[in-house]
Parts: sequence; C-alpha cells; structure tokens
Amino acid sequence: MQYIWFIWSLIILALWVVIYLSKKGVRREMLKMSLITMPFGLTEPLFVPEYWFPPSLFDLAEKTGFDIESLIFSFAIGGIGTVLYNLIFKRGLAEIPHSERSHSRHRLHIYILFIPAAVFIILALFTSLNHIYCGIIALFIGGLATLYCRPDLKGKIWVGGILFTVLYFIYFGSILPFYPQYVELYWNLDNLTHILVLGIPIEELMFAFTFGMYWSGLYEHIYWRKLIQTEIIIPLKD
Repeated sequence: MQYIWFIWSLIILALWVVIYLSKKGVRREMLKMSLITMPFGLTEPLFVPEYWFPPSLFDLAEKTGFDIESLIFSFAIGGIGTVLYNLIFKRGLAEIPHSERSHSRHRLHIYILFIPAAVFIILALFTSLNHIYCGIIALFIGGLATLYCRPDLKGKIWVGGILFTVLYFIYFGSILPFYPQYVELYWNLDNLTHILVLGIPIEELMFAFTFGMYWSGLYEHIYWRKLIQTEIIIPLKD
C-alpha cells in the first residue's frame, strides 16, 4: 500500500507524456497549464486527513500533510484537462483580435479568473463543509463564471467536464481491481456521502467533472484564444 499513490500519480503522468510526445501541436498549452496547476498540489494539507489520508513517499502525508505525489498528479491533470477536448474534437486555436477583447463582457476578465479561489476561501472559512466540497463548488461556479465572459467556450466547458470525468473514472478504476480496499482504508468516508460508483467515491467524480469544466477552457480564457475547426492544431506564440 505504501507506494500505490506514487504509482497512481505516475500512471497519469505517463499519459501526459504520451500525449505531449505524440501531439506536437498542443505541447505549449499542456506545459504552461501543467506548470500553473502543479502548485495546487501544495494544498494537500487542506484535504489530509479531513478527506483522505493516503500512504505516501517517505510518509510525508502522514508527517506534514504534503506529499510529492500530489504535485505530480496536479501537474499531469492540468495539462491533460486543458487539451483533452481539443484533441478529441480536432480543434485548433486562434488569437482573439484586440478589437473583440474590448467587448463589455470581457471587462471582468481578470476578476473571473480568480472566482474559484475566492469562493473556495469563503466556503472554507465560513462554512463547515469538507474542503473537497468547497473545491467542487468553487470549480463549478468558476466554470459558470467563465461562460459569462466566454460564451463561445460553452461546448468545451460542458463537454470538457464530461470527457475528463470519463477519463478520471477509467484512471481511478485502474487501481481498484488490484487494491479493492484502498478507498475504504484511506478515504475518510465518515466525512463524506458514502456514495460509491463502482467503488469510486462520488466526490472524486464530482471533482473530475467540475475540474474538467473549469480547466478545459482556462487556457483560452487566460491567453485570449478561441477555438477553430481544423484537422491540424496550429501552435501559437503567447
């Protein structure tokens, strides 16, 4: 059990490497968003042991709340969540002209980017919700807020959430046949709903959907890009 979380994080990282090496057109987006996402792995003490308490390398999670695996995991899902929709539906990116950026709906552009962080902090400080629910709600509201600023990303946001949930379901399920008691042993189910979907806590799937929602359109939102229909994804300079 000691190395399962580490192996698990390497599995999702391996998928990241396969996509990165085989799809040259999305490398810039993947790497940028992975580097942006990776520091969120440092929030692990908010979830250990309140949400789960996995064995980790050097027993770091038990001793400090931090672990190396969370950084690897966050790095990998950041890049994959960003490009998954584009790869499946063969979408490329084009720069949004400066004339369009002055539209009234973009006036809150910067503020909307920080809505998930603000919502999470408010919920964490002023409610008794488990932090996983704070994160799920924050990501969901962040996705809806993005829709206000970028209605052109509507399809990617909703479908991106579904796609990442499907991928995450497969990813999570890859370990359970070998270690069927892993969830019961290391998730704090008494603090959760106790609802399992084929052995997977529903909170994990809710996280996957809301993360996929928000992260699927985040690169386009940050860097002023829009989707175009193309068979070839054209790399852009930022």
